[in-house]
Amino acid sequence: MNTGGGPGGPGRRLAVAVSGGRDSTALLHATLRAALPLGLQVWALHVHHGLQAEADAWERQVRQQARRWGAAFLSRRLAGAPEAGDSIEAWARRERHRALADMAAQAQCSLLLLGHHRRDQAETFLLQALRGGGPAGLAAMPVLAQRRQLAWARPWLQQPREAVQAYVQRHRLRHVEDPSNADERYARNRLRRQVWPVLNAAFDDTETTLVQAARHAAHAAALADEVAAIDLPPLCEDGALLLAPWAALPPARRRNALQAWLTAALPGRWPHTLLERLLDELPGRRGGQWPAPEAVLRLYRGRLSAVLAPATPVQAPALAALDLSRPGFVELPGWGGRFEVLDSTHDGVPPALLQAVRVAPRAGGERFHLAERGLARSLKKQYQAAGVPAWARQGPLLWLADGRLLYAPGLGIDATLLAARGEPQRALRWCPEAPGPRQRGS
Repeated sequence: MNTGGGPGGPGRRLAVAVSGGRDSTALLHATLRAALPLGLQVWALHVHHGLQAEADAWERQVRQQARRWGAAFLSRRLAGAPEAGDSIEAWARRERHRALADMAAQAQCSLLLLGHHRRDQAETFLLQALRGGGPAGLAAMPVLAQRRQLAWARPWLQQPREAVQAYVQRHRLRHVEDPSNADERYARNRLRRQVWPVLNAAFDDTETTLVQAARHAAHAAALADEVAAIDLPPLCEDGALLLAPWAALPPARRRNALQAWLTAALPGRWPHTLLERLLDELPGRRGGQWPAPEAVLRLYRGRLSAVLAPATPVQAPALAALDLSRPGFVELPGWGGRFEVLDSTHDGVPPALLQAVRVAPRAGGERFHLAERGLARSLKKQYQAAGVPAWARQGPLLWLADGRLLYAPGLGIDATLLAARGEPQRALRWCPEAPGPRQRGS
């Protein structure tokens, strides 16, 4: 990593993403001309993708230009490679955004400028349309987007490509030419080289019209988000979607609410076909399950839940003499989760009982008390009586040294072992692991 610095507190700093190409070079130059007289510090952030033989030379050129023009400089070289089934374009975009966000945080910049112009916006709209994108995709790139502590801004999004080119020529700016821009294996390059000339010849104001369509899509996407924010809260309980009130919505709002729920409930991207299948199969169903990326969607007693797959397969080893007497988290290697021990005023057990408990998987024949004066019944019957779905029953059983069953996932502590009110006691909660979420594309 290469760094360069200068004066200026965090509130007087901004960053520019600079690949070294024409558009980002022009943006860095124009930003510096406007910012330096105001006492603002500008950081040039460069991402080295490692995909071209010339990448080292591009990094050197951006560094030299930035320092010559008065900007601080940071660069980040990407590591790794696309996963199976992931395109180079998608991987590079995702990792580039991550690197830019990391560098902006390092430079203490809360504003990052990107050099996209009107032609880029029109191209993005067309590509999204050809991929079957909905309103959010067709909205293309926002002028301003806030992601955590960083604002991503595109000040030239309404400017034509020709205006940027004229600026470069007027100031005689040196910039790099990426040979991959001529590679028609990439969808955007095919669009630029094969489709765009034909569109311009056949239709007047193609670029302006497509950008206007993107604005209409952005308004529609914003409206859909606002409607979902109103509709969804009454339809959810503990993260699950309540089927009866959801099904009572009008069709368009029903689709919109389900889409918003899936986006919130699942850890990464999910296919549009999942939404269509659920819309077709959920009404009138009492139960069922549907596979989803890194999760399973399960319907039980009118509640649709997303059950995340564990990051590693559960080996379910037996563990002896586990101490759960002190508040905090206790990891259980191989079980895909951990116990949380909490101070409690009710529904807990005396701490002394938790000093040496045994952990074991279900073996069959275990009996459990739901009520202190009730009969001990098999775990299966108690789960059915309490309405605990099968996926909520997964996890370890806890046993006392004298052979009594202490705790069962989904049911909690055996009622005959609960401490009296007013006595010191600890409550237990089993916390399954969630898988690591994927990065959402932009």
